[in-house]
Amino acid sequence: MRRCGKSVLQAQLLRTHPGALYINVEDTRLYGMGPEDFPALQEVIQELAAKQAVFLDEIQELPEWQRLVRSLLDRGHPLCVTGSNASLLGREIGAKLTGRHQSFEIFPFSYSEYLTYTAGERNAATLTAYLDHGGFPGYLRERDPQILQQLLRDIVERDIAQRHHLREARHVMNLILFLLANTGQPLSFQRLTKSLAIPTVAQTSRYIEFLQDAYLLFAVPKFSSSFKQRVVAPNKYYAIDNALRRVNSPSLTADVGHRLENAVFLALRQRGLKPCYAGQKDSWECDFVTDDYAIQVCANLTPFNRERELEGVRQGCALPGKRRGLIVTLDQRDALSLDGGSVEVIPAWEWLDGA
Repeated sequence: MRRCGKSVLQAQLLRTHPGALYINVEDTRLYGMGPEDFPALQEVIQELAAKQAVFLDEIQELPEWQRLVRSLLDRGHPLCVTGSNASLLGREIGAKLTGRHQSFEIFPFSYSEYLTYTAGERNAATLTAYLDHGGFPGYLRERDPQILQQLLRDIVERDIAQRHHLREARHVMNLILFLLANTGQPLSFQRLTKSLAIPTVAQTSRYIEFLQDAYLLFAVPKFSSSFKQRVVAPNKYYAIDNALRRVNSPSLTADVGHRLENAVFLALRQRGLKPCYAGQKDSWECDFVTDDYAIQVCANLTPFNRERELEGVRQGCALPGKRRGLIVTLDQRDALSLDGGSVEVIPAWEWLDGA
């Protein structure tokens, strides 16, 4: 994700490699560089860094960058590259560097990192602030909504429209704004296409893929033991950051519950998990199902919603596999009985901070 701290992390790593060479591919002096310039660049790198490590920042700006990386590896240079696109972790890097790379995803600050950055203590107050302010370091420093509004526009224009040669970005922008305002809702391609007047379902599918590649969105499929049902069922979508979602969403409601659900999803994703949701229309729903847990997210557990939340956990635990039931709330702790066992109710400020 752009502006989440990749370059800062790379600079920290750079300090541990004396003699290493750093190249910012977005430097205006390198504008227009292409594969025809690689031989000259390699000679300069060889002269300045010999066999030392080379750090390449925002590598996706360089056409056919995989060829340069492969050549530098062949010459004995350890490499560290950053890029603001999920395809760096998949198709593009794997095609040329199979077995010769390790990939790491960098996210905006987690709740734990937010506490470290703001010198806060874990409690309901700092959790509420985190759900509001998110984890982008630049925004946390300036608290200017225009930073995140401009970030969204830049990503849609540079990482999506320009990268994929779209004639206009209007449909993509409408789509991301709609999805940011409706995180956690099952949404089919057909519904999105009709609601946003996108010409075809195929275009909607491609645009969502682009948004995911740019790390703006994550798709959560419906749990099913049937591959066909998994493909047919609509996905839910979650945002990379709650503040990015808030300042760019046309929704006027506080929607603390949706922010909390989004934060829980991000925590699961950052822990390397790929959760599903489960449910039966007009009957029950379990927010997240993993190999080990059936998780409901509820800002405040009350006598009016307790049975509904418990039913979601009950049904989630009853799916194939063995899972523990968990209800994540803003600031409640309890143990509720369920089918001879118990469901743990835990404050999100505790669970997000490393549970």
